[in-house]
Amino acid sequence: MPAGTLYRGREGMWSWVAHRVTGVLIFFFLFAHVLDTSLVRVSPNAYNSVIATYKTWPVNLMEYGLTAAIVFHAFNGLRIIAVDFWAKGPKYQRQMLWTVVTLWVITMAGTFYPILRETLRTWFG
Repeated sequence: MPAGTLYRGREGMWSWVAHRVTGVLIFFFLFAHVLDTSLVRVSPNAYNSVIATYKTWPVNLMEYGLTAAIVFHAFNGLRIIAVDFWAKGPKYQRQMLWTVVTLWVITMAGTFYPILRETLRTWFG
């Protein structure tokens, strides 16, 4: 194969993949949310039953994962806008990606206890 024709998969590729994966996860959450909310019109008891399952620790962990997906998708979306519309964006795209990752880690650390409070109480008393 000629030199320089094989994409080696650096940070830009992984941010592209992560952006698509988080977008799909958010889409499926919104789809499920519309379905479970529509249950209120069909059967309030069924709705209450579904909502009761949301108060379990596995679903609470999924909530934290959903928050992680939304936060990354939002920060990375802003980075993509900067790369597309700022003349120097492509030059600084790698630095902006690491800024996104840093902000994401800080934000997720800040949301850890507020979101997982009940699960932590269940596990550790």
